[in-house]
Amino acid sequence: MTTTTLAPAAGRTGTPKPAPSPIPLSRITAVELRKSFDTRSGFWLLASIGITAVLATGAVLLWAPDSELTYDTFAAAIGFPMAVILPMIAVLSVTSEWSQRSGLTTFTLVPHRSRVILAKALVAIGVGVASMLLAFGIGAIGNIAGSAIAGVPTVWDDGFGVLGYIVLGNVLGLLVGFMLGTVIRNSAGAIVAYFVYSFVLPTLSMLLANGQQWFRDLQPWIDFNFAQGQLFNGSMSGEQWAHLGVAGTIWLVAPLAVGLAMLMRSEVK
Repeated sequence: MTTTTLAPAAGRTGTPKPAPSPIPLSRITAVELRKSFDTRSGFWLLASIGITAVLATGAVLLWAPDSELTYDTFAAAIGFPMAVILPMIAVLSVTSEWSQRSGLTTFTLVPHRSRVILAKALVAIGVGVASMLLAFGIGAIGNIAGSAIAGVPTVWDDGFGVLGYIVLGNVLGLLVGFMLGTVIRNSAGAIVAYFVYSFVLPTLSMLLANGQQWFRDLQPWIDFNFAQGQLFNGSMSGEQWAHLGVAGTIWLVAPLAVGLAMLMRSEVK
């Protein structure tokens, strides 16, 4: 009896192929950044940052009295629309995977959802910081132009420390939007929840603090909007940092942890 030895098929060497290397986080982040600009709504939402900064600067130039043509005035005027637009960008960066039904493709190409969510968070924070720097630059140009037109000295009353506090305050607001996106995973629902959180709850908290002494003392510890608002004053004491940390844990860290746990297990349709 003879033994027949089969030759290996063409293209086979008999050794297993090495497992493909995982997609680097930098590439996932670049893809998520491009996805932020790809859609028409995403493009105009990002473009609205520069547009509103220019409009706010123009409003100060037109209607602010000469005595208030300072950099702090321009920064405050620009900061309000930023506080509304940036959280919307963070909300849509997460909920778009469910509302636009692109999650099946995204999470098939990158099965580890945590890496995708991390990339989305990095993009949202990066866009937020870059947008604030752009807004500060537009405000600086407006401050120089306004003082030249009015014939008054150029006043730079906000230093880098104050601007850093403003950036941190807006980034925290952006992360609140990101948190709501992970918890709700529906664009309309998350946006409505953010406006309730930002405008309804602070009003109720203020009314309760004005009427009840016990809550007035407790408010800085449990009202994240109140604690976060201290950042826009340009300085923070040790106690105020403690207020921010405790309230942030209640309203941001804990819900974000719950939302991430739910997101990792939720079915994408």
